[in-house]
Amino acid sequence: MKKWQSILLYIGVAYIVLLLGPIAGFDLPKIIGEIIRSPEVLIQQLLVGLVNGALIAIIALGYTMVYGIIELINFAHGDLYMLGAFASLTVFGAFGIQDGAPLSIAIPVMLVALVVCSLFCAGLNIVVEKYAYRPLRNAPRLAPLISAIGVSFIFQNMGLFWGGLKAFIPVMGSNSAAPKSFPDLLPRVDILKAMGIQTTIVFTTKDLIVLVVALVLMVLLHVFVQYTRLGKAMRATAQSRDAAKIMGINVDQIIALTFLIGGALAGSAGILVGLYNNTIVFTMGFTAGLRA
Repeated sequence: MKKWQSILLYIGVAYIVLLLGPIAGFDLPKIIGEIIRSPEVLIQQLLVGLVNGALIAIIALGYTMVYGIIELINFAHGDLYMLGAFASLTVFGAFGIQDGAPLSIAIPVMLVALVVCSLFCAGLNIVVEKYAYRPLRNAPRLAPLISAIGVSFIFQNMGLFWGGLKAFIPVMGSNSAAPKSFPDLLPRVDILKAMGIQTTIVFTTKDLIVLVVALVLMVLLHVFVQYTRLGKAMRATAQSRDAAKIMGINVDQIIALTFLIGGALAGSAGILVGLYNNTIVFTMGFTAGLRA
């Protein structure tokens, strides 16, 4: 009986999609027809989704690490990633880096910016954990959640204020709330055309760099969590804080380490998104947080 109920439910959902889809702009038969006529469109959209998904995945890693340890949805994490983007833009401004800078100069500065914004976000995340979340660790679950939302608002206003500091961000919009231009430094060579493949699909070196960096960060994090003593301590703390304490694990330090790693990942995502999209804005953390 339950099997037939599930089948009828799927049929009903499909009927509603076919009936109401065109009204909402989702014309499924038309979409399928376009895919059949031009499968390259589907492949292109899949590539776009893959690259954007890789960027969101780096942000989501910080969310999942914190939630796995203390079961807190850290709403401020997305805005921390936004501050990382502003920190990296400030580094580029301090070095006078503009669009099209030679790679011999741009690469060292990008590495410096990556280190600076990762350390900045990691340190800021540790401060937030110590003073905003740790005192509420044993409080009702709603209390740290409200605290996280408050920290998110603080970070957003920090980004809004930061965007108005012309002395630190020379490349900017007309006011503090306007999107800021980010230096276009990553090469944009069409890989498929360079290989002699004639197609309308566009896959650039910029896309490849994002995918490689995201993959490397995920692999490194996996190796750290699975095969190091600190990683095992993090997993033990996630399973049971009380049992971890009995086994001699300093739970406070492990939680702080988790926030440090999450903050560093947020900073890395901030500079990567800035280099990929070539624009940042103080609201980008909120929207990215919802997606992650």
